[in-house]
Amino acid sequence: MSESQWRPVPIGPGAERWATRRECKTVLVVVHTVTSGQRVLEAARLLENDLRIRVVFTHAPDVFGDGVRDFLAGIGAAQVPWEQATRTEFDLALAASLQGLHEVHAPLIVMPHGAGHNKLVVRRRGRAVGSRAAYDLDAQRLVHDGALVPTSIVLAHSEDLGHLGRSCPEAVPAAVVCGDPCYDVLVASLECRPSYQVALGAGDGRKLVVVTSTWGQKSLLGRRADLWSRLLAELPEDEFHVVALLHPNVWYGYGTWQVKTWLADCLRHGLSLVPPEADWRSVLAAADWVIGDHGSATAYAAVTGVPVLLGSFADADCQPGSAQSLLGAVAPRVSGRGSLRRQLLQAATGFDAGRHRDVVGRLTSEPGRFNRNMRQLMYRRLRLRVPASVPATLPAVPPYLAR
Repeated sequence: MSESQWRPVPIGPGAERWATRRECKTVLVVVHTVTSGQRVLEAARLLENDLRIRVVFTHAPDVFGDGVRDFLAGIGAAQVPWEQATRTEFDLALAASLQGLHEVHAPLIVMPHGAGHNKLVVRRRGRAVGSRAAYDLDAQRLVHDGALVPTSIVLAHSEDLGHLGRSCPEAVPAAVVCGDPCYDVLVASLECRPSYQVALGAGDGRKLVVVTSTWGQKSLLGRRADLWSRLLAELPEDEFHVVALLHPNVWYGYGTWQVKTWLADCLRHGLSLVPPEADWRSVLAAADWVIGDHGSATAYAAVTGVPVLLGSFADADCQPGSAQSLLGAVAPRVSGRGSLRRQLLQAATGFDAGRHRDVVGRLTSEPGRFNRNMRQLMYRRLRLRVPASVPATLPAVPPYLAR
């Protein structure tokens, strides 16, 4: 892309000539995927109402990057081409994935895009070659040409400091424990459960069964794609309503047409399908049961205080001691034999939300304080005084269904 195709306002060559507000600090929000974009937007929103700051967005290269441009257009973001973003200096950059960030010229804050750093990957270099480290906490992603890429590494829980110290000791001084925005939003959303159920088509007294799947061959969709059709066949439609919640990487890896085609019979028989751009947290907050796998959404479901069952679970891919791993130890597994209705009712009988206490406690060590902590970190890096207002945590946006 030539410089003539760069965005001229608000950061292009000679942009001050056209600017409405001058002498602003400029923040770059780097979006790799819709998933990371949804997460990093939680931080960018904390800059609201500050006329000293202007925010621009860029789409960084990623194998699951389809959908990012529509996502950014949907929020009305000022989009800067990646080639321009990597040749421009910014006062701060925010991201929720690490790919290509060594090309960004700015103090860089990186936050997790899931429930903490929960997945294990093979570590290819360092003293423990071939061993496994938590994804995005390993040196092969945090370090480039011998230099640490992020200026600040946001962690959800203080226990993640230990994992970081073992996998990339030089990164520990950059770590900041801020908490988890999705945990905070879920807690704030629980009082809206009735309205969310209405939005999902279950406001008529039927119980809502949310079936969620992460992406990959070991996911629920990868291993037990027949579960949705079984639920629809076995659960009385006057008692239950079934909703499918799929990871955005499934949608953007295969395309909307393919996802709907795979689930076509289920959709004809009453399945509700949540599109990837909808707020998944309101879907979890609406549920009476959640069936999932080792993905982040299933771990977050433990916050809602309803029974969580596992339709599939890749134990070996979970960081020991993570929220996912702890959930795998206490959540009942959905059997391929026997009545699914009976399994749901058994999971609900005598269910005590205290069963998920350790899971919930592992999601964040700063409950309810992400907004405060993250905003303080951003303003410290921007070298600006923090506004006196208190950033409120709002309930999730009501869900809607794919058409």
